[in-house]
Amino acid sequence: MRFEKLNEDKIRITLTVDDLSEKNIDLHTFMTDSIESQDLFFEMLAEAEKEIGFSTKNYLIRIEAFAMSGGSFVLTVTRTLPNKPQTAFKGKVFAKKKSPSFNSINAIYAFSSFDNYFDFMNFVSSANLNCNNIAKKFSLYEFKGFLYFCLIDIDYTYFDTVKLLSCISEFASFVNSSDIFVKKLDEQGRLFNNAFLTSKKV
Repeated sequence: MRFEKLNEDKIRITLTVDDLSEKNIDLHTFMTDSIESQDLFFEMLAEAEKEIGFSTKNYLIRIEAFAMSGGSFVLTVTRTLPNKPQTAFKGKVFAKKKSPSFNSINAIYAFSSFDNYFDFMNFVSSANLNCNNIAKKFSLYEFKGFLYFCLIDIDYTYFDTVKLLSCISEFASFVNSSDIFVKKLDEQGRLFNNAFLTSKKV
């Protein structure tokens, strides 16, 4: 188990299959909100405070989990101060943001605006991510006021896949992995010629 501080309010935890085995937790149990997985999350947070001084006491936290090749996981933990004292983090109440499971071959993300989408595209460019091998197909749709970025047939063994899925969650919300929703976008949405736009002139 490895801990890395990304900034004052965000850390990254790398968890291996051996780490899960030591806790007698399998991959499917880990990806659910089971008692065992929540206990492991709290144990990791306690260890993070001990090793790198990252405390979640009196904070709201968000945990995102992403699968890596070889069965390992990368977890990003973000803490925020609650708007009201009474909503502070208590017991086992925390948010685990949706993300593609380790066996999903598709992923659909919704951007609330063109600005958020272009911010993501700028990040991809500045990070020098090679998207060619991440998925067999990328599609971009406009539907009911949102932009939907679809990754079809994802290759989780490719190194840049985890990097892309980790960063996109900062700009968009994961919707689902359903082929049915992709077909709905095909039928009712506006398909752009290029999924990697750099301007609104399309």
